[in-house]
Amino acid sequence: MSHRIEITTRDGQAFEFACEPGQDVLAAAAQAQITLPSQCRRGSCGACHASVAEGDYALGAHSADALPPGDPHAVLLCCTTPRSDLRIAAPYDGTKVLLQPVPVRRARIAALETIADDTCRLELQLEPDDAYGSAAEFEAGQFVELELPDSGVRRPFSLANTSNWDGRLELLIRLRADGVFSSYLCERARVGDALIVHGPQGGFGLFAESLRPRWFVAGGTGLAPVLAMLRRMAEYQEMNDARLIFGVNRESELFMVGELERLRAELARLDVELCVRDGDDKSEKDDGGAAWSGFRGTPVDALEAALASADALPDLYVCGPPGMVSAAQAVAAAAGVPAAQFASERFAV
Repeated sequence: MSHRIEITTRDGQAFEFACEPGQDVLAAAAQAQITLPSQCRRGSCGACHASVAEGDYALGAHSADALPPGDPHAVLLCCTTPRSDLRIAAPYDGTKVLLQPVPVRRARIAALETIADDTCRLELQLEPDDAYGSAAEFEAGQFVELELPDSGVRRPFSLANTSNWDGRLELLIRLRADGVFSSYLCERARVGDALIVHGPQGGFGLFAESLRPRWFVAGGTGLAPVLAMLRRMAEYQEMNDARLIFGVNRESELFMVGELERLRAELARLDVELCVRDGDDKSEKDDGGAAWSGFRGTPVDALEAALASADALPDLYVCGPPGMVSAAQAVAAAAGVPAAQFASERFAV
């Protein structure tokens, strides 16, 4: 006997579908042509987390870092098997739910450049098609999966730019030693090469109706979706107080600093804090340059210090490695930030 699943999004939209015995909730939704935000689909990244409001279920094997702390009813829909009808609360708006399979489009590499140690900027140009025309339509904070043609290799990357009519996608990618996609970018990729784009996908994004201060915490290429949200704020001339805390391990890993300065000039109420965990303690570096004079420590260290003197509890948007996101969540909870004011995206591992 199938079970009835009802998922209600943050803004009150409800989606209903049947789940067969032994089937996970994410797969059941897809079978009903309802595409819920997800990423790794194996219990590692936390992109499909939600909270069960009513019903019985089994939660399969998953990474402990993938679930938000403090919610005894938190689940990952990719490894949740119902034992009864379920009512589930989702932490994203209804606009993040697709009533169709994930779009699949072809694109060409328009630009590829190294912007910091082990980090590159990839710009893609979508090819026009009958279903979507030339536009690149997505919400700030979402990601796409890139596939190498004829390989089956797919990797998720957050979008750093905003929705546009030109079909342009911008991605900031950490190059990993021996990674299949990283090897392609470093060794074989050329302007004009074709890639397959699966997306947009994902539930990470702004609390659109909130007037609270917006604080963003990014580690490494976790800056990409945060940059998209800041750019959206600039485009819409949104006047929320905003703070960005962006951290890397070494100063040579910083990137997009010029763009952040441009956004700080455009968004009068934006404060930007750059953090370097391993800042040089010398008065001068070995190359004769000045030693790092900004914040020394992790983005979570900077967040903890900022929350201690905050006038009002902000909405928090955090993106980075699972350990960083979990640590930020613990710091936010200790400072009294409600769980409903915390949004995050973890890198899949």
